[in-house]
Amino acid sequence: MNTGAGRKLGRPTGHRFQMLRNMASSLLHYEKIETTKPKAREVARFAEKLITYAKAGDLTARRRVARDLKNPSVNAKLFDVIAPRYKARKGGYTQFIHKGPRLSDGAEMGILKLVS
Repeated sequence: MNTGAGRKLGRPTGHRFQMLRNMASSLLHYEKIETTKPKAREVARFAEKLITYAKAGDLTARRRVARDLKNPSVNAKLFDVIAPRYKARKGGYTQFIHKGPRLSDGAEMGILKLVS
């Protein structure tokens, strides 16, 4: 996984990549997650790339997605449910809805969801 020049989110590289994979898996499974704004932006970038790969639907795309998403049920949902939904859409599969600051530390919170 190459995330390019993204945010480091205060974590070592391996931890950050695994966190993005887990959050993207949750986003694709539940179709919405609640998180902080910086994490949501990075997860959205990552998840949108996965959806774009899945739209191709070929063996290469399946292997590319399986490299980053380890849950077989999420992979199946991505290829069978989510990718066909966005077949005619060229991008912009996610949306961030602001909720306001978190009470404990004031971090900007919101909901990241897949658009319908």
